[in-house]
Amino acid sequence: MDVTWLDSNSWLLTVGGQRILVDPWLVGELVFGQQTWLFRGEHPQPQPLPEAIDLILLSQGLEDHAHPPTLKSLDRSIPVVGSASAAKVAEGLGYSQVIGLDHGETFTLNGLVTIKAVPGAPIGPTLIENGYILRDGTTGISLFYEPHGFHRPELKQEGPVDVVITPVLDLTLPLVGPIIRGQKGALELVDWLQPQVVLPTADAGEVTYSGVLVNWLKARGNPQMLQDAIARKGMTTQVLSPEVGQRIALDLSPREAAAAT
Repeated sequence: MDVTWLDSNSWLLTVGGQRILVDPWLVGELVFGQQTWLFRGEHPQPQPLPEAIDLILLSQGLEDHAHPPTLKSLDRSIPVVGSASAAKVAEGLGYSQVIGLDHGETFTLNGLVTIKAVPGAPIGPTLIENGYILRDGTTGISLFYEPHGFHRPELKQEGPVDVVITPVLDLTLPLVGPIIRGQKGALELVDWLQPQVVLPTADAGEVTYSGVLVNWLKARGNPQMLQDAIARKGMTTQVLSPEVGQRIALDLSPREAAAAT
């Protein structure tokens, strides 16, 4: 399995020989509802668009996960799998193959990789977005991705999982509470899924943020704090700190192969 962090929540994963682009924000600004005064994210240099993509995987319909300028720049014949809200965004942008997954549903990519949707971040009072478990049907190697650190105890039933991509930074807003559960959420996942490797997401590598909202956000935590907490539990999970654009070939111990269905 190869992984490349493309900054923020954007990843390029190679699983079972399939290249999967996750929550891509690669070109243009990141703005919510055209309110640049409130929040704006910028790439100092736009990320190049990856080539030969087999699937685009979207966890949420919000702009920082289903980023319209980036999705407009990609080949709209690439299949898209996403939450219901993300699928609606992709369909509105003219993607020809869009699959919306509800929690518990599974999609199989070219007979090689299964992708199972699980409950993820709450957005508002009623919407629960997606996390995903990806499994290589040949090697059994597996990966869990959820970008806000929200998950439910029933996720324990999916373990063990080899690689976890999750935030390690706590991000809170006054009067709102946590919008990203980093340290506690990541440590829960280590306990529940027994991963070999944790990869942090939702951090800022090269991107910069501005706007009123940035001044209200309170951040705490880092990869080393999580690694120390794992060590205190006597566990061997390794927390990596990838650099933007750096391809990492993960050296994982294969588990029993799982059939792709």
